[in-house]
Amino acid sequence: MGWWRIGQAFRALGLLGMWTIAALGGSPSARALDFTPHGTQPLLQTPLEESSNCQGCHRGTSAPHNSLMPFSSWAGSMMANATRDPLFWAALDVANKDFPGAGDYCLRCHTPSGWLAGRVAKKGDGSSQPANGASGCQLNGDYNDSDGYQMDYGGVGCHYCHRMMPHGPQGPQAQPFAIGNGNTWIDDAGTCITPSGDQYGGPCRRGPYAYVNYKLEPPHGWQQSPLHASSDLCGTCHDVSTPDTDAGPLKTLVLENGTATTRPFPIERTYTEWKRSLFADLIFRDGIQAPSGTPVLTKAQQCQGCHMPNTDDPLAQACNLNPEGSRTGNMPVHTFVGANTWVPAMIKSLYGGSGGLNRSGDFDRTIAWARALLQSSAKVTTTLTAFTPPGPSSPGQIGVRVRTTNLSGHKLPTGYAEGRRMWLNVKVFTPSNVLVAESGAFDAASGVLGEDSQIKIYEALQGIWDATPPGVCRTESGGVKKFHFVLNNCVAKDNRIPPLGFRPAAAGDANGDEVRPVGYSYAETAPGSGELVNYDDTAYTFVLPAGTALPVRIEANLQHQISSKEYIEFLRNQAQAAPAVPAENVLCSGAPGRPFNVGPQNQSRGEFMYSLWANPAYGKSPPETAATATLMAGN
Repeated sequence: MGWWRIGQAFRALGLLGMWTIAALGGSPSARALDFTPHGTQPLLQTPLEESSNCQGCHRGTSAPHNSLMPFSSWAGSMMANATRDPLFWAALDVANKDFPGAGDYCLRCHTPSGWLAGRVAKKGDGSSQPANGASGCQLNGDYNDSDGYQMDYGGVGCHYCHRMMPHGPQGPQAQPFAIGNGNTWIDDAGTCITPSGDQYGGPCRRGPYAYVNYKLEPPHGWQQSPLHASSDLCGTCHDVSTPDTDAGPLKTLVLENGTATTRPFPIERTYTEWKRSLFADLIFRDGIQAPSGTPVLTKAQQCQGCHMPNTDDPLAQACNLNPEGSRTGNMPVHTFVGANTWVPAMIKSLYGGSGGLNRSGDFDRTIAWARALLQSSAKVTTTLTAFTPPGPSSPGQIGVRVRTTNLSGHKLPTGYAEGRRMWLNVKVFTPSNVLVAESGAFDAASGVLGEDSQIKIYEALQGIWDATPPGVCRTESGGVKKFHFVLNNCVAKDNRIPPLGFRPAAAGDANGDEVRPVGYSYAETAPGSGELVNYDDTAYTFVLPAGTALPVRIEANLQHQISSKEYIEFLRNQAQAAPAVPAENVLCSGAPGRPFNVGPQNQSRGEFMYSLWANPAYGKSPPETAATATLMAGN
């Protein structure tokens, strides 16, 4: 049980690349890296309260409140279940195996309560590090425990977000706000004095509202916070770089031409993609759309506008103590959804029922909201470019252009890149619905995406730079795709579609190296503007067999998938490869609450994730359709 412990980190020192032993502060045994040196550190004088404390006032028990109130809408989200996500745990074991102790960096965002309480890698009181803390073994509770007292599996809870501060405790000059890697500042004051002069024990709950004349003032400490109405709040976790250790960035970006930079390797850049788009300046003008389907915009659209949509329900209330209708048109619903419908469905089945969390309805709403948001994120149009009708004994041919337009406020797709992708599935049917041609076919039984010669897959492929001449960013080994996100230092491909008004270059990143397309190009909206179009055109040519009945129908579907077969197999294979990752109860033997009787138990987390993927009840990460278009030819 040695490799995953932080104290053993430098056994794998060769993985550090450019960092030398001297640069890290002495011999390998002298010290271990601190993967999380910035922002508020463990321990808090006032621990984060469990989210269950909030549900008494902020959970609705009947329609419409059971889908609108903050706890109810949050409860099925991946935010609320970030520490129950089996895909996360499988990836965590790979990170710890690739670089021992890296789990500290991952768990900071996925279990703020456990991390800030010193149950991950830093106790915060100068005592020895928790054994196996970077593997999550020291967390309190288990996967299907409700969000009760000091229970660490409640994901990103209410208190964590509502205690975030715009600067550190010594003031904005000394400890400024930081974007990325969960480097947050958490209010840990002993008391809260509200604008009305009331004093409460513990820190203030911060949010975007000031209670005018103190109407609807909550029965706890509160403070208005402009940060909570800003995308900057989301950027604290939704820009992810290589670990920013106390010795500097773990990995620095190598460009596709082999140029080594000093820039921390950008793993995810959802916030920066938004920041460099028109959405950072403008928002939707109600009811008006340009002919392309792209909304006309007028002022800043924060992340919350899409991921915490305001409700106009006539009965809206934020708290059970408030009158119904008191927040109509003025309450962001805490949906927090993206495009993930697959993992919430698994968590619901595994832990969400009456024997566990007892919130099946919350998961159902999350899945429906995610599907609806995905279907608002893109537009697909088709144009006939050529057509030769088939004869009784001679084949015909059809040419089609498919335009995919990104309507979201960031790249399409965005977020965690490993295994995540979108692609165009284009089919040609006869009048009797006989399929005569297809590109981008997905086999649901095997989970295999057929990569034909015409397929368009939108994805980011990150890898490890191989300096052997001529130099290449390697994303495969022996023809097998690899996903070592904590070791990656280069981008081999990024053809994801830019958002509206996207300008890759910015101050401090003159070439746009953090977010620009790689291995692909998008035209500028005007020559020299530096602004890229938010659509992509793909040309297809299909042969129509002799005798094909007319007219034919062409269907173009934009598909989104959370995890590819290759990624799921990689997670399992990494768990099995020597030194093998033990079954979870063995990995965490002797830790609090062990052995668990839910979750992986007698499997490693990678093997458990693979078994879920292979289970017909969950499907092999079935793709969701984001947009579709139909075209007739030969009529």
